[in-house]
Amino acid sequence: MLSAQEWILVVFIAVTLVIIVFDLLRPDLTAILVLAILPLTGLVTFEEALSGFSRSVVITIIGLFVITQALEDVGAVQWIAEQLKQVGKGSEMRLILLFMGTGATLSLIMNNIAAGAVLLPAAVQVGRESDVAPSKLLIPLSFGTLVGGMATYFTTANIILGSILRDQQQAGLSMIDFLPTGGLIVLAGLAFMALFGRWMLPTRETVGQSASPYLLARNLTEMYQIPEQMWEVHVLPTSPLVGVSLAESKIGENLGLTVIAIWRGHQAILTLQPTETIQADDFLVVLGRDDMIAELTSWGMELGRQQNHIPDGASYFVDMAEVIIPPRSRALGKSLAEINFRNKYHLTGVALWREGLSFRNDVGIMPLEPGDALLMVGTPDNFKALANDRDFLLLQSTHTARPPLPQKAGWVLGITGLVLLISILNIIPSSDAMMLGVAALALTGCINLDDVYRGISWRVIFLIAGMLPLSLAMINTHLAEHIGQVLVNTITPYGPLALIAGLFLLTVLVTQVIGGQVAALIVGPIAVTTALQSQVNPQAMAVAVAIACSAAFLTPIAHPVNVLMMGPGNYTPRDFLKVGSGMLVVTLITLLVGMRIFWHV
Repeated sequence: MLSAQEWILVVFIAVTLVIIVFDLLRPDLTAILVLAILPLTGLVTFEEALSGFSRSVVITIIGLFVITQALEDVGAVQWIAEQLKQVGKGSEMRLILLFMGTGATLSLIMNNIAAGAVLLPAAVQVGRESDVAPSKLLIPLSFGTLVGGMATYFTTANIILGSILRDQQQAGLSMIDFLPTGGLIVLAGLAFMALFGRWMLPTRETVGQSASPYLLARNLTEMYQIPEQMWEVHVLPTSPLVGVSLAESKIGENLGLTVIAIWRGHQAILTLQPTETIQADDFLVVLGRDDMIAELTSWGMELGRQQNHIPDGASYFVDMAEVIIPPRSRALGKSLAEINFRNKYHLTGVALWREGLSFRNDVGIMPLEPGDALLMVGTPDNFKALANDRDFLLLQSTHTARPPLPQKAGWVLGITGLVLLISILNIIPSSDAMMLGVAALALTGCINLDDVYRGISWRVIFLIAGMLPLSLAMINTHLAEHIGQVLVNTITPYGPLALIAGLFLLTVLVTQVIGGQVAALIVGPIAVTTALQSQVNPQAMAVAVAIACSAAFLTPIAHPVNVLMMGPGNYTPRDFLKVGSGMLVVTLITLLVGMRIFWHV
């Protein structure tokens, strides 16, 4: 029977999970409430509730964010992406292995989302040049970053499980604990995707298959169901169209042109009604053939923006590109109008793609969601400015931002390699190695600490630090011990590998719903306690559960890197379930083989 304290904790955990699953509150706010309320129940002390911020797990994750940003700032990862574009043209299978393998490799030392984000534009462009649909490459890329996270200590769930072991007076985990088993899973995952998985991937186009800017523009407009070419025309004060509604102007009827947006001063009018009146000095975004556009000059209009000082010989085309909203963007939940996007970047969103649907009305007032793909219109210079904002991800490589510190690449690579080597050899704790690495990066001028503080995902830090007291409470109240005993009695008769497989599958199911970070905090104490009770190596069990937390293959919401691929790949949730089911089976079988070979379970 459970004690009163254990029942209180069960209810507390259930309420917390309901809030997270149904998105009633932000996860980081939920974690803060857990941190504030849990000690009031007496299940943990106030000191234990606040201890999460001083834990090595939090320090290590902060260090990982810093090193990831340093690698991006010097252009190391962008350089890798450029090389992939040079050597990646080829067969579909070759591209799948190339991007999946590269994603796995980068995830050894980088945050999974950052690794996926930096390779995403390269995968889309190489796919176009090789006539391979992005949908054939992006799930493998996403799954590559996930299995790569299984082979390294520097994954959030892996770090959390190491901390939970130490909470129960057991030896923690290091890089060498994950590399053999995780590396075997990486190889098995690559083989599965090359031989079987690629046949399960859908063939869907999003932004076209050609590297030609002209054809790319045409393919983008076809994807978003917008015809013809795009131009920007200035309504002169002397134009006879001033004061005339769009319907009365006969622009569509007489010239076959479509006005898709009006830029008026600092306002972008994205939802146009036939009764909308054209005003002097409006800038119309018009779609149509160039010969018909030329006719507008006789209607009192001029092409382009003369005040932009476009050099001689430049085209008056406005450029277009697809912009992805990454999972940790500060723009999430806000509309383009609310973040003053048009005034800040001088770009206009003319269409939005979300879960297979194209929206062309109310684009400017729709709250943005992770993975949204926006078709943007504007000048190339303005796109280059947007490329420097980490809240938006541009898929068109011609607008890639120049790394701010390319001259420091040698220092960053050397320091990162040294941190990785120290962690593998377990010379000092990984948290200390990370902080020494951060200090070295700062002292050598590779990072600006003020920029670094802005680059750290504090939502993740507060989520982990706030939820850690739940793990402590499960240990303090013996709830983890009682649940573990039930699992031992139920599964142990079938052997230790069956116990590991059972906890792996339990963790995988939890991960698909609430994500690997929270799953590690909830299932971790149960797994370690169960291992101790059944006399299974607790480190082996922790590695298995940590790997399960990265097995976010079945749903796009299971991991942010999956969400990132949804829009560019034109995926549906069923696509992840179809390919991910096979990937999950391969991961489980390979894990059990690894447990037998490397852990002698």
